[in-house]
Amino acid sequence: MAGKPTGYEVLLTEGAEQDLAALHDYITEFDSVANADNVLERLMMVVEGLTAFPERGSYPKELVALGIKEYRQTAFKPYRVIYRVLGSRVVIYLIVDGRRDMQSVLARRLLGA
Repeated sequence: MAGKPTGYEVLLTEGAEQDLAALHDYITEFDSVANADNVLERLMMVVEGLTAFPERGSYPKELVALGIKEYRQTAFKPYRVIYRVLGSRVVIYLIVDGRRDMQSVLARRLLGA
């Protein structure tokens, strides 16, 4: 179909890829491979959904409190996917269990603190 937008290209940073691997390893160790595979599959569905409408993600409240509105988030609870929309690309920086201390995780990964 000519004229139909192709959508956004979604890219995972090395850190986000490591997050997925660590998450899978953790769930495998403390639960089961089947549940780890399921969580990974569901997270990848969330990630792939960003190809169509990345702007509908909310701003992480921890960053908004610092006056930063360049990152967005989407979730497969309790996991949060933190990303930026850069032109026609969506760059995923962080995939993390939202029950963690998000202030320090975001500061360390996104702000280099």
